[in-house]
Amino acid sequence: MNTQIKKQFDKATLIKISKGALIAGSSALALYLLDWIGTLELDVLTPIVAVVIPVLVNTIKEWNKGV
Repeated sequence: MNTQIKKQFDKATLIKISKGALIAGSSALALYLLDWIGTLELDVLTPIVAVVIPVLVNTIKEWNKGV
């Protein structure tokens, strides 16, 4: 097991950061595209949806993980 050194990033940490960025980016992209298409008008609910969509994307990722 690798131990992360303070103020440095190891390969595993960089991979985790990248995956998190992809999850956040994919949800932001989905919101943008849905809004752009005009199928999603959120107004006041935008902050709630902005929180829920990344959680759903992460849930799907975790569901598909494993052997």
